Amino acid sequence: MNFVYMLQCSDGSFYTGWTTNLQNRLHMHSTGKGAKYTRSRLPVKLVYWETAENRSEALRREAQIKRLTRTQKEQLVKKQKRLALPLESAGKNMVY
Repeated sequence: MNFVYMLQCSDGSFYTGWTTNLQNRLHMHSTGKGAKYTRSRLPVKLVYWETAENRSEALRREAQIKRLTRTQKEQLVKKQKRLALPLESAGKNMVY
């Protein structure tokens, strides 16, 4: 399964990426072994994620989200917060 996700960094900025293993990727970001961008902005918090059918779709959606304005990204986050995030509801801590 492919995931597109958005993190909120300690400075309030957003980072968007994609992965096939969301839990592992979050761990990599939290330990400073993820993207260069997030290394100096720890801790990071998972604020949005969605699934994609395949890698190509995930990359397209990642690019689409990266082109959104900050306000549009915040609206995307608010929209998902109204829904239960399965990873959080399963008791997994997604704040690193």
